[in-house]
Formats: sequence, C-alpha cells, structure tokens
Amino acid sequence: MSNVNIKPLADRVLVQPAAAEEKTASGLYIPDTAKEKPQKGTVVAVGNGKKDEPLTVKVGDTVLYGKYSGTELSVEGSDYLIMRESDIFAIL
Repeated sequence: MSNVNIKPLADRVLVQPAAAEEKTASGLYIPDTAKEKPQKGTVVAVGNGKKDEPLTVKVGDTVLYGKYSGTELSVEGSDYLIMRESDIFAIL
C-alpha cells in the first residue's frame, strides 16, 4: 500500500483504484482503448467524518464505488480517487 501525504477533510475518502482487467475469462487480451474503469479499490486515507456521523470505512479496506464516483487525481505518478463516503456502495 502506498504512503500518501494527503489528508481528506470531513467525510471524504482517498481510494487507489484497482488495476483494470488485462484479459477476459476466456483468455482474450483487452486493448487499452476497450478497458473499463475499475469500480473497486483500496482506501488509502480517510477524513475525520462529520460531527454526528463517524466514518465506517478505514484505511486498508477494499471498497466498491460507482462508475462515475469521485474526482480523479494523480500524485507522484500514482492515480487516486477522492470521494465522499456516501459514494461507496460496499466494503469487500
């Protein structure tokens, strides 16, 4: 897991997306232009939560999130998503 110097505020979570699938179950390789964005990733950093709503996710959790959730950012060559906890559907 990477060590990032970003501290999300309030109910926001920093997620490192999982790598996109390289090939299908039948063994066909998927070109870069046809790969879908991953919808799961690992929580790298969490905020403090809101006043009466503590966060339920913690660093290291693998989570599922919506296809268009969060804002993409790149830090030191790594890609991340920063999103609200409400954009996360489940913890795996």
